[in-house]
Parts: sequence; structure tokens; C-alpha cells
Amino acid sequence: MSALRKKFGDDYQVVTTSSSGSGFNQPPPEKKKKRQRFVDKNGRCNVQHGNLGGETSRYLSDLFTTLVDLKWRWNLFIFILTYTVAWLFMASMWWLIAYIRGDLNKAHNDKYTPCVANVYNFPSAFLFFIETEATIGYGYRYITDKCPEGIILFLFQSILGSIVDAFLIGCMFIKMSQPKKRAETLMFSEHAAISMRDGKLTLMFRVGNLRNSHMVSAQIRCKLLKSRQTPEGEFLPLDQLELDVGFSTGADQLFLVSPLTICHVIDTKSPFYDLSQRSMQTEQFEIVVILEGIVETTGMTCQARTSYTEDEVLWGHRFFPVISLEEGFFKVDYSQFHATFEVPTPPYSVKEQEEALLLSSPLMAPSLCNSGEKNSSLDCLETLEDNDSTTKLPTKLQKITGRDGLPKKLLRMSSTTSEMTYSFGDLPMKLQRISSVPGVSDDKQAGKASKISTEPISKSVADLPPKLQRLAGGGAGRMDGHLPPKLRKMNSDRFT
Repeated sequence: MSALRKKFGDDYQVVTTSSSGSGFNQPPPEKKKKRQRFVDKNGRCNVQHGNLGGETSRYLSDLFTTLVDLKWRWNLFIFILTYTVAWLFMASMWWLIAYIRGDLNKAHNDKYTPCVANVYNFPSAFLFFIETEATIGYGYRYITDKCPEGIILFLFQSILGSIVDAFLIGCMFIKMSQPKKRAETLMFSEHAAISMRDGKLTLMFRVGNLRNSHMVSAQIRCKLLKSRQTPEGEFLPLDQLELDVGFSTGADQLFLVSPLTICHVIDTKSPFYDLSQRSMQTEQFEIVVILEGIVETTGMTCQARTSYTEDEVLWGHRFFPVISLEEGFFKVDYSQFHATFEVPTPPYSVKEQEEALLLSSPLMAPSLCNSGEKNSSLDCLETLEDNDSTTKLPTKLQKITGRDGLPKKLLRMSSTTSEMTYSFGDLPMKLQRISSVPGVSDDKQAGKASKISTEPISKSVADLPPKLQRLAGGGAGRMDGHLPPKLRKMNSDRFT
């Protein structure tokens, strides 16, 4: 334990999960009523089809698949019964031919040529059929050329026997080579965990392959089964929702050589967007995990399934690492495959965390005016007002700006002047003086805007101390001394 704390820190606690999902230092939770699962932990679906009526005939249209899907005891029963009935039927046909021809009474007559030599009762006819069907051919019983009906029956027997052999032996071969048993060596963790990973709340579970043979083109999918009611009042039992486990990034394509941790990032698109630690105690859902791949040795597609209910999802846990580097190879410790340890995790949902972040930062406005640097703040306010007439700035910001009562047209003109003033502040002093002359400004500026823009300049000068006012008042004369004659004339015309 001390070595683990040195490796992971004092805030982490190793928890070996059990079927109840509680750790050593946690009190056992209250036993909840066990509800019916849709998919068992071993992957079996708890679904039974009833009241099919006349639809049961559809099973006979695909008889081969129906026989393969049956349990082993029924397959063996059908296999033995089919061969027994076929053998008895064909033996009866040979006995019937011998009976009709009178071969049974003349079997020991050396001058008489029967249809089948040495067939004089039903057991001998049955032995003849078995020897012929199994191609044993002892040579004691055989068909003679004096029996055309026996030749026709022999041809029918050969065709029928080939069909029965192909059907039953093929069914048994497919039954034995099914990749369902390959899924027994694909492991899923007993519990899923929710904790922070890369700064995001993430749902995680673990998968592993016990065999050295790989699963080719392994792919994993997750479904959330949860009952809900639509706004129209329709109740949807066991509604299936897709959980993104890396479909857009290709993370769902697995290289399953060692145990992997599958992650589902909980964001605005996730069905768990409003799931918190407290709400999970009252929620009812089931996460179905489907792992598919091609068996490397047989080339057949294999599918393994499992599920996690809300009781099997551990909030604030992370899986224990199982891979270690040894001398010349990597070692996987499957004894820690299901083990988790506690990590600091906020108990709030992603939705609650985002709302708290917005409330803690009231100056963060919607990013509606971030399209370019040429847009001014007043244009943004106009855009917000057009989009939503009820959206307003806070009272504190309205007092700071002092522009909440001005018309929009004046706000635009004054904002243009303020932007020009800010842009001049980045220039050297000599260029600022030259740029402050009205003749250097943009020719497209209207005269009305020039009058409006001079008023805040005069007011700002009046607010200065007397000494600075004198400096500001004499600055125009000193500035004119450095200007060219044409600019001095334009400047004097402005103030006259």
C-alpha cells in the first residue's frame, strides 16, 4: 500500500471492486431491489418472443439456421433420430421388395436368383442397407441384375443418403465451429468508472483478450438503454441511444493485444450531459457494450457483449494499471484487471459545471462579435440587441460606459472617433501630431461627425489642470511651426 501511495499520491485509494461495487474503506451500500437486465454480464439477451401465431412457419423456411440455433441436446436428438428413421425406412423398402418378389421364401434355393442375395428377413435387409450406405461392402449381400426395381431403389438410396449426410454433418460442423466460445476469452471489466481524464469528465471501462491470437479488425460500440417519454407524451421503453467511444476519431478501432480502457467523453452531445453523482442514485439505465472482430485462426466473425447498470458505474474511480515492463517483454497482470482506485472527481454534472463557470464570469458574453478586429464593441451591442431584444448589459457596465441612453447612430460615430484615437496612441509622438490634423484623416468622414468628435476633445481639455491646459493650448501653435505651409493653412481654416 505504501508503494502505491508513493506512485499515485496520498489522494488515491486502491479499491478492489466486487460484485457489490464497494471498497475496503467504504460502508456497504444499501441493497437495492435487483431489476431485470436487458443483457446479462455474459452477453445473453433476456428477450423472449411470444404470441407469434402463424409467424412460426418462418422458422421452417430457414431450417438450417433453426437447427444451428438449437441447443446441443436438441441437435444431438435430431441427428440420431434422423439417421435412425432414414435407416429403418430404407431397410423396410428393401424388405418390401424381397417380400413382394417372394425372395424371403426362396432364399435358400440355389437355382433361384433373388433381387438381393442373402436377404431373407428384415434384419438381413437392414444389414444390407447399412453396408451399402456406409460403403462397407462385405461382399456377402449384393444386388443382382434380375431386379430393376432394386437398382432404382439403390439410386434413390444413394441420393437421399448424400443429402442427409450433407445436411446433418454440415449442421453439426457449423455448430461446433461457431465463434461463440471465442468470446469466452474476451474479458470486460466488472464495473465502469467515471472520473476526469484530460480535463474532461469521462466514462471508462476496460476490455481484454486472453488469447495470444489476435482479433482482426476489432471494433467496439456502446448503446445506452433508457426509458423516456417524448414531448408528445409517447413512452419509449428501452430507448437506444448511441454512446460515442471514438467513432469520429477512429478510437473505436481496437488493436486488442493488451487490455485497453475504452473512454466516452461526457459533453453536450452525450446522453450523460446532466448526470451527476447524486442523480445517478435515482437514474435507471443500462449500458450495452458490443465488441466485434474476426477470429484470426478461423476467419469467422466473433461478437462479445456485456452490460453495465447504474449500480455498476463507480463515480470518482479509475482503473488500476495492469501493464508492466519486464526484461525483454511487457507483462499483463490480469489479477488487477477489475481493480479500481478512487480519484478526486467533482460530484457535479457537466451541465452544472458549465453553468457555474458562466455565473462566476459575468463579463463573458456570447462570442457573437469575434468574427474580425474591425467590429467595434458598439456594433456587438447592436447585434445582441437585434438578436434578442431582452438582452441588456449589466447595470454596472451601463454606468461605466455611459452610453446606454444615446442613439445608435451617435454611438457608431463616437465609437469611430474613439477607435481612431486608440490607433493613434500606438504611433510615435511626431506621427501622432501629424495624424491629429484633420486634413490627414480619412476623406470619407462626414462634417457632422467632425463636429461631434471635437466636442469630447474640448471637454477633455477643460477637465485638465490649468498648467496642462496652458500646455495643451500652446501645443497647437508649436505644432503649427513644424507643419508644412499647406497643412498650417488647412489647420487655420478649421479653427476660423
